[in-house]
Amino acid sequence: SPLQDSSDDIEDVSLFDADDDVSRRSKKSKIRHPVASFFHLFFRVSAIVVYLLCELLTSSFIACMVTIILLLSCDFWAVKNVTGRLMVGLRWWNQVDDDGRSHWVFEARKVSAQGGKTSSEAESRIFWLGLITCPMIWVIFAFSALFSFKVKWLAVVVMGVVLQGANLYGYIRCKVGSRKNLTSMATKYLGKQFLRQ
Repeated sequence: SPLQDSSDDIEDVSLFDADDDVSRRSKKSKIRHPVASFFHLFFRVSAIVVYLLCELLTSSFIACMVTIILLLSCDFWAVKNVTGRLMVGLRWWNQVDDDGRSHWVFEARKVSAQGGKTSSEAESRIFWLGLITCPMIWVIFAFSALFSFKVKWLAVVVMGVVLQGANLYGYIRCKVGSRKNLTSMATKYLGKQFLRQ
């Protein structure tokens, strides 16, 4: 029956599967994960907007602080656990071994068997633009709060810098490689420059 044939073609695929089947998606689609792209920017921009407008909307500092920290926490979790994997194929985490030492683990998605990209350029631009721009805005807010002597807001702004800066640091390390690789690359580059001169 036609109903059985259509159900045989359906295959369950995990949302977080690294070998996502891209061939089923439209090749014309520039953004393959619109929901992830939306939430990648939503929590970040919402926290900034609430910070800018909260004194106009309410006189309660506690309500504003809790709202901003909840938005920043949701952003941290979503970027670290969902949008990084879906939009650019990168993820990072920290694990503690049996000796109590902390280790950072950085991972990049393997290239698919077809050799095609699993993330689009539009998604990659959205991801990196949001990841780099928002922590810079929080740093500006930190200097602004410090120089205008708004000490109560400084704690909120520091949370924004720390949470979004941690994701930025983690994903830069995923993209570029471990610190040892960076050090050896810099040493080799400087050595080549020295020999040329």
